[in-house]
Amino acid sequence: MIRPLLLCFFLCVACGRSKPTEKKSRVVEEEPLSHAKHEDDEGFEYDHEAFLGEDEAPKFDKLPLEESVRRLSLIVDRIDVNKDDFISEDELKIWIETVQRNHTFDQMESQWKHYDADQDGLISWDEYNRTKYSDGTHLESEFNYSKVMVREERHFRAADRDGDFKADKQEFNAFLHPENHQHMREIVVQETIDEIDKNGDGFIDLKEFMDDLQIPENDENFPEWAETERQHFLDIKDKNKDRKLDRQETMDWIFKPDLSYADAESKHLVTESDADKDGKLTKTEILNNHEMFVGSQVTNYGEALLRHDEF
Repeated sequence: MIRPLLLCFFLCVACGRSKPTEKKSRVVEEEPLSHAKHEDDEGFEYDHEAFLGEDEAPKFDKLPLEESVRRLSLIVDRIDVNKDDFISEDELKIWIETVQRNHTFDQMESQWKHYDADQDGLISWDEYNRTKYSDGTHLESEFNYSKVMVREERHFRAADRDGDFKADKQEFNAFLHPENHQHMREIVVQETIDEIDKNGDGFIDLKEFMDDLQIPENDENFPEWAETERQHFLDIKDKNKDRKLDRQETMDWIFKPDLSYADAESKHLVTESDADKDGKLTKTEILNNHEMFVGSQVTNYGEALLRHDEF
């Protein structure tokens, strides 16, 4: 099923306030590169899925070793966009990000017919809203889904670049995965400011930030996590040290630009495979470490799977 990022975000920002000391987060979490453990001493499933995608990686696991390495060689040629015969961290990062964007698009494709009720190649807001909430179970829960629907409609309109209130596949993908689309991030930032900014000055000051955590600024009995959040506000989030967050600082806070999963994985792959420690990889270095990048069978099992359009 489609990962309900949008809904998870709404739940984080609008759920009930039953526990005064319970931490909540407005950070929009990135889609993980893999749901496997990233522990190389136990195997390379995480690296395979990060490098190839969750759908493509299992196909390589069924390939004979020689074919798997051959296809990896072709992939390396694609990653080397400047054709200098080296693979940099940036080139690896771009490849991994592209693989993940393709994966989220494929997720959207798998659900497209479910929402495109009239099969006209577009999903209108009415189609989406009617399909998602048709069984009434959402509306009977304690959570106020009417607010979610209002926000979802606002996001749907933001994703609808041509303004016809119908989403094509690119627009619908932006609606489902706003973290991957800059124009969608802007509306999430504005909504965050609107909800926290109680004095209406267009900024989030320290008191408003702490109030949003349901911890008064002058409370002497802070839980440890709340004190940590206060210090992070002052030392990290508030970059210009004016004790309030502007739009860019709010953007940096909720979308965490410091180190993405793709950043971390590209650095990991280079570090583990860079034999001469020059900070970049040759094709030979990658192929010598093929088991980290791609899977394979050591027998000829799966010969029937060798035909693949991309290779």
